[in-house]
Amino acid sequence: MRGAVLYGPRDVRIDDRPDPSIIEPTDAVIRLSATCICGSDLWPYRGLNAASEPAPMGHEYCGIVEEVGRSVTSIKPGQFVIGSFAASDNTCPHCRAGYQTSCAHRQWVVGAQAPFLRVPLADGTLFATQELPSPHQVPSFLAVSDVLGTGWFAADAANVKPGATVVVVGDGAVGLLGVLSAKQMGAEQIIAMSRHEARQMLAREFGATDIVTERGDEGVARVKELTKSIGADSVLECVGTQESMAHAIQSTRPGGSISYVGVPHGVELDGAKLFYTHVHLHGGPAPVRRYLPKLIELVQNGTINPGKVFDLELPLEQAAEGYRAMDERRAIKTLLRP
Repeated sequence: MRGAVLYGPRDVRIDDRPDPSIIEPTDAVIRLSATCICGSDLWPYRGLNAASEPAPMGHEYCGIVEEVGRSVTSIKPGQFVIGSFAASDNTCPHCRAGYQTSCAHRQWVVGAQAPFLRVPLADGTLFATQELPSPHQVPSFLAVSDVLGTGWFAADAANVKPGATVVVVGDGAVGLLGVLSAKQMGAEQIIAMSRHEARQMLAREFGATDIVTERGDEGVARVKELTKSIGADSVLECVGTQESMAHAIQSTRPGGSISYVGVPHGVELDGAKLFYTHVHLHGGPAPVRRYLPKLIELVQNGTINPGKVFDLELPLEQAAEGYRAMDERRAIKTLLRP
């Protein structure tokens, strides 16, 4: 089969790759209906996460089950399934506590920018829809597999409650779906940090009440102004840089909560300063599997349409252009059709 492979900084090629097959009895192979490029894929694409050898790309997926191993019991060929970027058994103590991305038997799912994908630990990783989705639903189900699941975890980990004041730092797909998630959880005021008109419009559509374009101290001052000098109850840090984390901490009221779901790059915390803020910090790789049943239901019944974050759709063979468009911020998120 043909799939996306990263050879070096800004060098993505569609190359021949082995067809996936059942290796372990707990595996499944799915035929992908759609896949996409993640904001976290841009870190290795830009050379900030060095790759020592060509690396298959992609970890977001949904599609039709082609084959299952002899030990798989919860899914069967022909079903439409969505899974997480982290394969989990969904039975270990960490999974039962709701942290499937820390599963004792975790395996990272890679190589999803391709027509077919092998998914380990299929019973604990994949979740089937009640029926085959219509074509217009596929982008939203694809979003569930990572960016919506991550945005939902961001809102959950930041303890978003009905009536809360929320700040979302980051206007990528995860940040925008963090806005949507906070709205679904009942937040009253949602402040989105964004300098890009198209992203601001989508943030408003998803539920943002205010837009802040300033950064640094000016951005914090604007948040304080909008929150009557109190700060936010909940702040979602969806970028992963030192600047974004500092902004999140300074924008949170004493006793408030910060989630951090952007993969950290160069983030360091000053323990003494943090000590006196009285903020709660919680984050990490989103346990998407925990939320799949609820998020799939919200998409199925039409309550949410997270697929709107895909503002560029390309055939898989043009994946390199999809990476360029996201790297240059010409696209929020690129959907690829195998």
